Amino acid sequence: MSLALASAALAAVSLPAAAQDTDLELVLLADASGSITPGELQFQREGYAEAITDPEVLSVIAGTAYGHIAVTYVEWAAYQAQVVGWTLIDSPEAAKGFAAALLDEPRRAYGRNAIGSALLEGLRLIEENDIEGWRRVIDFSGDSANSWAGPSIAAARAQVLEAGVTINALPILRRDDPGRANPELEVLYQELIIGGVGAFVVTADTRESFAEAVKKKLILEISSTAGSPTFAAAESRP
Repeated sequence: MSLALASAALAAVSLPAAAQDTDLELVLLADASGSITPGELQFQREGYAEAITDPEVLSVIAGTAYGHIAVTYVEWAAYQAQVVGWTLIDSPEAAKGFAAALLDEPRRAYGRNAIGSALLEGLRLIEENDIEGWRRVIDFSGDSANSWAGPSIAAARAQVLEAGVTINALPILRRDDPGRANPELEVLYQELIIGGVGAFVVTADTRESFAEAVKKKLILEISSTAGSPTFAAAESRP
């Protein structure tokens, strides 16, 4: 990691012990299961790092009611690992610090899918932090709808929605890899994963479109307002 990124990481604004009001509590819940290679895991992190520091995303954050949001990045597989803790994104410097920390951490989540457990971990992180967000969202991404262990997706999803937390999703379709592509994943995520006020799907068709899909999804999540109808939005095909 470069000296500039290291300095930015140290400057990242970790949330204080006292309760912090903010516009949005956002859990970025990214796939680190066995189907994700080390190179793909790094590519996903780079996509999120690029998106959170994008000027358009920062402009949307600045335009929220509080002028900032709280974000944490978690990787899920058979169990979950919080890669970057809750961070207040209130400036380009804070966003760069979050991105630098994300790119610097080793992989800590392994194994097969446990989607229900992942959703409940996202809920736990929201409920046990010291943040009072106007909106609370779990941002789930993955390349499969299979779940091999832990609570069922349906049971976990119901618990999350009961707590008033919205679940959005980013299915990774892998259209550039026919051997691993799942063209039905977008529909499955709409039917099985998303829910809550303003819930939606944004699709990443290929490796090349991933960062742009993440950026689009962040802009939609950050700019959404309470009371919006539930809808689905897919990334346009190249």
